[in-house]
Amino acid sequence: MNRPSTPVLIAVSLPLLLAVVVAGIAIGARIGVIGGAPAPDTTALAVAPVDAPDAGGPECTALLAALEGDLPATGGTLPVRPLADPVQPGVRAWAAAPRPAVLRCGLPRPTELTPSSALLEINGVRWLQLDDGVPGPAVVTYVAVDRPVYVVLTTPTDAGSGPLQQVSDAVRTLLPAAPVAVR
Repeated sequence: MNRPSTPVLIAVSLPLLLAVVVAGIAIGARIGVIGGAPAPDTTALAVAPVDAPDAGGPECTALLAALEGDLPATGGTLPVRPLADPVQPGVRAWAAAPRPAVLRCGLPRPTELTPSSALLEINGVRWLQLDDGVPGPAVVTYVAVDRPVYVVLTTPTDAGSGPLQQVSDAVRTLLPAAPVAVR
């Protein structure tokens, strides 16, 4: 029997090997192993305690109950993320990358809220957008300032407007509008 020469074997094998490598890279990229965004952390989130005098009140309890599900986001949904013990009152979190989305309810009036503050109105709720001063921030924070309790939502910048819109809908439905207290 006549065996093919080495150059013929190489000429036949190289395109086949190249096709296998390209397919492997495509599959790896598709499932996020190669070049994709990191998967969000879904383990229990430890949340630092902060001053939140109204976090245990009925307004915050009702709001958190209304936000027990996933949040819509660019490219999919953000699943609810459990909180680590000790669980802080008035807090809900969702798994997202690079940072989780976190809602806090019942915080004091933000010192950044002044008579000249620019406010955004999303679905009937007025929000103060806070800037952490970092160029190209990974997260954005909004404070609902026209309700009887202050609600703070921090989301990854690439989550899009879905989280803020859904939280705005819940805030508008459950918490009555109140004048914005700038001082």
